[in-house]
Amino acid sequence: MSCSVLGRRLVACLLNISEARRRELVETVARSAITDTHGRKREGITVLNIFNDVDYNRSVITIVASIDLIREAVLSACERACSLIDMNAHEGTHPCMGAVDLVPIYPLGEEVGLEDCGKEARALATALTERVAGTSTFLFGWADSPQRRGLAQRRKEIGWFKKVKDMSSIQPDVGPQPTRRYGITGVGASPYVMNCNVTIDIQDLALGRIVALAIRESSPGGIPGVQVMALPHEGAVEIACNVESVQGGPPSSLSYGEEQWPSFAIGGQNFCHAPASLITARVAELARHHGVAIKGTALVGFTPHECQRLAEGALSNGIGEFWKELHRLHM
Repeated sequence: MSCSVLGRRLVACLLNISEARRRELVETVARSAITDTHGRKREGITVLNIFNDVDYNRSVITIVASIDLIREAVLSACERACSLIDMNAHEGTHPCMGAVDLVPIYPLGEEVGLEDCGKEARALATALTERVAGTSTFLFGWADSPQRRGLAQRRKEIGWFKKVKDMSSIQPDVGPQPTRRYGITGVGASPYVMNCNVTIDIQDLALGRIVALAIRESSPGGIPGVQVMALPHEGAVEIACNVESVQGGPPSSLSYGEEQWPSFAIGGQNFCHAPASLITARVAELARHHGVAIKGTALVGFTPHECQRLAEGALSNGIGEFWKELHRLHM
């Protein structure tokens, strides 16, 4: 099958699990997506990348397959993660409320729409609670029908940002009352979300929050599509950004930089997202006003175009453990 044909029904899941300090455990979860219960390789599925953050004790596993195959792959990884991660023992500086904390489905191929991904996400949420007794989920984006509440709103509603430990007041969308053992998992669908984290060379979290507030989409002069937190990270402060894709073309204001915003289409609708260079430049500018420099920028995973291109190459060559190839390429 040619790459162009292969890519038409591709979707990506950036699976977030609450573990990074036990690397072998994380890779075991990743392999569960690409092998069946007998250890045989699943065709048509690849794990493009594993991003580990030890301070946060959180990993992001990028799983790509056709929409017809993604559910079983992601469910297998979720089952394994739930069997290996106990939230009673979890420690980390990043907010989280589930052993499997987040399961977002993003359309990549031209023949897959947001409604398709929302339907798949709802089915996945139900299947997870049926396969792993005691798990529960909340829905967001196109899986949250008909409201389509965004991830940030849903997280705020359940107390995710405050790392609420008392689960008794949380009402899941699917499954039983959440337990501390598994916590609660966010499952949803949306246009692609890129993660861009910029580190400021300071330990003052209050200053980090000032910077984060200034670039947040909801603030005057904020960057469209950017949801952001300031978090302590490796002796500094990280401005951790979820860069959501926004519908339509890029903003015309010069304040958003001269670099072209990467764009793509879903179901005939155009979307774009802020480039990482703009976010880095804006954070650096704001930090300089306070006499502080930045230490660097980290991208978690890929841009939408990179994700599709790498997945088509990996799948056409039958590479399931592409994250190992990627590591060699970057060495």
